Amino acid sequence: VSASQKHGSPEGMDPNGVIESNWNEIVDNSDDTNLKESLLRGIYAYDFEMTSAIQQRAIIPCIKGYDVIAQAQSGTGKTLEIEFKETQALVLAPTRELAQQIQKAILALGGYMGATCHACIGGTNAEAPHIVVGTPGRVFDMLNRRYLSPKWIKMFVLDEADEMLSCGFKDQIYEIFQKLNTSIQVVLLSATMPTDVLEVTKNFMRDPIRILFYINVEREEWKLDTLCDLYETLTSYKQAVIFLNTRCKVDSLTEKMHARDFTVSALHGDMDQKERDVIMREFRSGSSHVLITTDLLAREIDVQQVSLVINYDLPTNRGNYIHRIGRVG
Repeated sequence: VSASQKHGSPEGMDPNGVIESNWNEIVDNSDDTNLKESLLRGIYAYDFEMTSAIQQRAIIPCIKGYDVIAQAQSGTGKTLEIEFKETQALVLAPTRELAQQIQKAILALGGYMGATCHACIGGTNAEAPHIVVGTPGRVFDMLNRRYLSPKWIKMFVLDEADEMLSCGFKDQIYEIFQKLNTSIQVVLLSATMPTDVLEVTKNFMRDPIRILFYINVEREEWKLDTLCDLYETLTSYKQAVIFLNTRCKVDSLTEKMHARDFTVSALHGDMDQKERDVIMREFRSGSSHVLITTDLLAREIDVQQVSLVINYDLPTNRGNYIHRIGRVG
C-alpha cells in the first residue's frame, strides 16, 4: 500500500500535497538523450546545459512519450515532424511575458531543425507553426475561431499549472483539453499541487510519470553551505524570504552570511518598529533582495515581488507553513 493510499490522499500524492516520485533515471548530459543532431546543435548554440535537477529527471520520460507531472520550485525547459507544416505541440503559460520567453527559447533551441513557434499574443500566422504557445484565454479563442487546428497536436504542455488555475483559467483549460486528441501526451509543470491541479492530472493524464525535486540537507551544520551555494539562484529571483524558527537563529544566520560577504537583511520581533519599517521599506523597494525572518512576522510580509520562500528551519505546524508560502506574490 502506498503512502498516499494509507492517508486517503490522491494516488501518487502525500497528505501535504507533495507528489511521490516514480521515476529515478537521471541524464546530466545532452549527448545521452538520443536527440536529433540538429536539435543538439541548437541546444549547444543556445549554451543550454541540463544543470537543473528537474530537467535531468524529466527529459527522458518526455522523450519517451509518457504523461509527466514535474513538481519543483519555479524557475526551470518528442519529436516534431519538421517537414509536416502543421501545429504538433501546444504550450500553455499563465502570462504573455512567459509565453514570449518560452517562444524565444524554442526558436533558439530548434533553429537548426527549422522548427517554427508562434506566441499567441495577437495576430495570426499564415502558415501553421510547429509549436504554439500562449495563455489559456488566447489559445482557447484561437481554437474557437479555427485559427488553430487541434487535429495534429500530439503534445500538450501546461507550464506553471498552479499559477494558471489560481488566475481563473480552469474552465478555459478544460475546454482546450476537450478539443484535443484523446491520445495526446500531457506534460504538467507546477511548483505546488493544489486540488485544482490534482483534478487536471486525474481527468486528463494516463498513469503519469511523477517527478519531485527537493533539496534534503541531512545535517544542521550543512545548511549554511547549501544556502551559500544557492545564493546566486536566490538573487536571480525578484526577491526571496528565508524563514527560521527563532530570533536568535535569524541573527546568527545573518551574521554568518555577512561574514561570507553575502548581502542579506534580517527582520524579527526584537527590533524596534522604526528599524523594522526601514528594513521592510528597503525590501519592498527592491534595494534588498534576500530577507531572513521568523514566523512571528510572516503575516507582515506582503511583497508582490517575492517569488521564492526557503524554509531554513521546518515550520512547527501546518498553519505556519501556509503563512510562510503565502508570502509568494
